[in-house]
Amino acid sequence: MVGRGAVSYQIEIDARIIIKWEAEMNGNIFKALSSKMRVDMLKLLMMREYHVSGLAKALDISVPVAAKHVKVLENAELVKRKKFGKTHVLRVNKEKLYEAMAIFSADYEVKVQKGASILDALKEVAGVGIKRVGDKEFIVSIDEEEGFFVYEVNGKSPNVPINEYKMEKGVEIEIKRLVPVLKKKVRVRLK
Repeated sequence: MVGRGAVSYQIEIDARIIIKWEAEMNGNIFKALSSKMRVDMLKLLMMREYHVSGLAKALDISVPVAAKHVKVLENAELVKRKKFGKTHVLRVNKEKLYEAMAIFSADYEVKVQKGASILDALKEVAGVGIKRVGDKEFIVSIDEEEGFFVYEVNGKSPNVPINEYKMEKGVEIEIKRLVPVLKKKVRVRLK
């Protein structure tokens, strides 16, 4: 009995440490994103890598001010630094940005029969809009927010529509909205 109590106590302490760490990390991320200047820096870094002085020049601010903002972004792990000798080049940490957005997602647990499809499971979740196109079914909205969605099963993207994927064991389904991010802008002029 004493051993079990000690184990569950240890697990409780570890869970509190993890929750505290996640809260601190998210706090750092949102603190970093609370400044328009730092958001502008991230926008530039999404397009290409910069040296601190290059960011300062692009944003028309002094190098010390840019360095201060970069330090906040680095502390939040939104920016990574690469060293080439004495030169330091910055790039955005896209994975951390995506993690920050994940805290806004909702988690559900549903039960379906073995052999059920992803569609069957999603029918149990409120707010998932499905549309039939021919003989295939697609996710077209989440909580009435329309868009383009993809799904992953246990972290992998299946090559079949949601009505054709059959589950033989418990899985974790992630629904991800494809967000249009401007990567290139092309102006076409006619001759």
